[in-house]
Order: sequence, then structure tokens, then C-alpha cells
Amino acid sequence: MYKVGIRPQWSVQTVDGRELPARLIELLVAVRASGSLAAASREIGLSYRYAWGLLRQAQALFGVPLLRSQRGRGAVLTPLGERLVWADNRIAARLSPMLDSLATELEAELSRNLTCETTPLRLHASHGFGVEMLRKTLAAADQPLDLKYRSPDDALTALRAGACDLAGLHLPIGGLEGELLRHYLDRLDPLGDRVIHLAMRRQGLVVAPGNPKRLRVLSDLLRDDVRFIHRQPGSGTRLLLECMLAREGLPLSAIHGCDAEELTHAAVAAYVASGLADVGLALEPPARRYGLDFVPLITEHYFFLCQARSLDDHQLQPVLDLLRSDGFRHELGQLPGYDPSYCGTVQMLGDAFPSMAERKPVPTLP
Repeated sequence: MYKVGIRPQWSVQTVDGRELPARLIELLVAVRASGSLAAASREIGLSYRYAWGLLRQAQALFGVPLLRSQRGRGAVLTPLGERLVWADNRIAARLSPMLDSLATELEAELSRNLTCETTPLRLHASHGFGVEMLRKTLAAADQPLDLKYRSPDDALTALRAGACDLAGLHLPIGGLEGELLRHYLDRLDPLGDRVIHLAMRRQGLVVAPGNPKRLRVLSDLLRDDVRFIHRQPGSGTRLLLECMLAREGLPLSAIHGCDAEELTHAAVAAYVASGLADVGLALEPPARRYGLDFVPLITEHYFFLCQARSLDDHQLQPVLDLLRSDGFRHELGQLPGYDPSYCGTVQMLGDAFPSMAERKPVPTLP
């Protein structure tokens, strides 16, 4: 199996064509993480002298330094250096899922044309950290996967059209379950569809360290002094927010949204971390990654939907075996806010989500 890697790269150029030196942004990111220019240089494989040369070139370009050394206390980035690092974080958070999805498509195409491997498993899913872990684990095991990050609506449409084998969805646990299910009901097959559980996970408010604006409940989002970063319309998290607000009688239009809308949970967290917004609705892992606070609001099931007949297809068995393995479940449980208790469990729709049926859930399918 062939592995394809695609990573976002960006630079800054003056009107007269002068450009930031290569690897400068990488160096700044490493300095911020380590607090030391010497340690950062070693980490990315540069000499200390060469690293200083990069910083001098950048200072000549901008007219201000990007780093300040403190005797006995390492090095800290200047405000401009910090902005460049946060710009890099935002770019990576926004683009990496799409590039990873494209990479799996190219891997699948190479496998089809250059090897005799079986057709890769086709997974269309909304982006999440459990899905990302599954992608990496399958790649490490040389299990072919054609992953496309799609909204839940698009993933379900692809499943119904036979364009994918698994569609990733998420539904809240509790009273909102039925409301969200009604949105998808016309694309569900209660008798022919099967649910393969991945994890329970928490969504909540991602806020600055220390939660300086004391944001605790949904109604706080309507305050005049609060800037909210939205997910894009059609995303599962945007739909969840709209349903939660409607349930409390709060108008979405009263929220003071930023000019941008982000495509992933990580991008929402990076936007808040950069100071461009006060709060967003997202998962817990990216909040912890960027040193932000997290106020949990709701727990939801993340699961894959497939057609019952596809469970007899040998292509699904490696995924089921992986989801049920102790190693994968342990790693999944290490993600902040993730609970793998039902990982790998297969159920009918009505048994997994009681709001679809008035009867009590029955034992799960083998």
C-alpha cells in the first residue's frame, strides 16, 4: 500500500518580491512549543547559527524582531511572531482534514492502478478526532481506505446512492435526539440500515484560558460583548447549535458571529486561540490542544451507518475487528471527552436510538 502525504504550506511576500525564508514558520512554531531557540533548532534539524540567520532575514523583511532572548529564561516570541504562529495553526486546522481526505483518495487510486489490492473501504464522514484516529490506525495496518470528509447530509446521500460503504454521523444523547433524527429521517432505512458505534463524545463552548467572559450557558452567546465563530451551514455541529437554541427559544440571528465560518472543530479552536473570537461550539480535543478552556454542553453518539447486507462483505470485517480491539478502544479513550464504551457495537437504528421506535432497545447484533 502506498502512503500519500500532503501538508499546507504558506509564505509572506513583499511587493518587491522579497519572501520569508523557508522553514521560518516551522522554527517559530518549535520555539513557541519549547521556549528555547536552541531546543527548537535541534527539534527541526537546523544549526543554531542557521536558525539565527532565518530570524535576522525575517527581521529585515518586517522591520521588527520575531523573537526575544531572555538570559537564563530561554526565548519568547514577539507579538508579530505569535501572530505568525497562530496564522499557521489556523491554516493547518482549516486545511489538514481536506488534504488528508485528498491523500486517501490518491492512495486508493495508486492502489487500484499499481497493485492487485482489493477495492478500498469507502468512508464518507463528518470530521472528528475518532475518525482521524481510525484513518491513521488503518493506514498503519496497511488497510486501504478511501476517506472523504463530508457533512452528515452529504454522507447520507452518498450512502443511499451507493457511493460509500460507511457514512459517519453524530446524534445528541437525550431529548434532542429525536429532533436531529427527524432532519435525517427521509434518508434513513430503519429496517435495512445498521449502526456501527465509534464513540460518545462531548461538545461544548471553547473559550479563552480562564474563561474571562464567564460563558457558561447558551444564552451567554447572545451578549453584545461576545464574538462567536460559527461552523459552516450544513455541518452537524451547526445543526446541533440551531436545535439547542430553538429548544431554549433563543434566536440564532441574535448571536454576534464573526465574518468567517470554519469547517472543522480544530479550526474553531484555533480561531478562538488566536483572539479573533471569544467562543465557538466544538469538541474538547482541539480546545485542550490549544490551551483553551472547555465548557461541556452536550454528549453525543458518533457512529457509522451502513447497509445490513454490507456486513457480510469482507471489507467491513477489518474495521469491525479494529473498533473492537482493546488497543484501539484504549487509544480512543485517551482523547479528551471521548468514551469508547460502545465502540464496535452493531445495532439496528431503532435499537440504537429509541426515539425512532416506541419499543425498548433489544440486545445488540453480533
